[in-house]
Amino acid sequence: MKRSIVLAVVVAAGALSLAGVAAQDAMVIEVEKLEDNLYVLRGQGGGGNTAVFVTSDGVVVVDSKNPGWGPSILEAIADLTDNPVTTLVNTHSHHDHVSGNVAFPASVDIVTHEVTAANMQVMRAYSGRTEPPANVFADSMGRGLPTQTFSERASLGTGDDRVDLYHFGRGHTGGDAWVVFPSLRTLHSGDIFPGKNLPFLDANNGGSGVAISDTLQKAHDGIPGVDRIITGHSTQMAWADLHEYAAFNRDFLAAVRAGRAAGRSIDEIADGWSMPAAYAGYREPSPAQLRGSMRVIVEELEGE
Repeated sequence: MKRSIVLAVVVAAGALSLAGVAAQDAMVIEVEKLEDNLYVLRGQGGGGNTAVFVTSDGVVVVDSKNPGWGPSILEAIADLTDNPVTTLVNTHSHHDHVSGNVAFPASVDIVTHEVTAANMQVMRAYSGRTEPPANVFADSMGRGLPTQTFSERASLGTGDDRVDLYHFGRGHTGGDAWVVFPSLRTLHSGDIFPGKNLPFLDANNGGSGVAISDTLQKAHDGIPGVDRIITGHSTQMAWADLHEYAAFNRDFLAAVRAGRAAGRSIDEIADGWSMPAAYAGYREPSPAQLRGSMRVIVEELEGE
């Protein structure tokens, strides 16, 4: 059974918000215990969910939140274990998942997919947005950038301490990593499965609304022995929820394809779309998000 604990971590300095501009003078890390050696760290305004996997001789961290949150993450980990942080895995390149990297010691190995590593070098603007993302790496002279990359599959550690890394193709970005803790039958999906809602498709950084459903299905069919998913921004999900999420994205793509085949504009397709009854409980997208996702798909279809 799981129980939740909360650690309040107050930082005197201000920090950037998700948009990278709003200051805040207190950061609270909420720590949820999933297992004796696996935790999820959340925080209001902190960005993506952070996983903490305590191994026999070190700590593996997955994702590091928004700018300024790195010290709070490290303080929370120090309250959980005396083991040093040895490895940090970033699921993708968005600044609300990688910006805390700069606070981690130089001895920590930072691991990403090779596309994510290339994206982190430039931190280009996201699809549908004109403002650039926060680029803590430019300000830190490259501190916090990946030190190790993988292509399709990699493993870190051995035995019960093993962490498996997978990449199945384009989706939220071009470098979405699936991070698996086999001994605990748990996976961290990052934002390719952020929760039960329409995904943000960042074509500028390799994302694809045409490929994402196949990528999700490949992950569901190709990763063995997982029962529980730590999502990018929501609560934990079951393995069956990933299969459903692949179907949701497949149906969304089909609706956009049908609308374009009928000669409808993006606005007309969006105005005629509503959440299918089969996906009751999914969060309704905002009009801007709906049109943004449809625009990415339409531009891909026009380029086929």
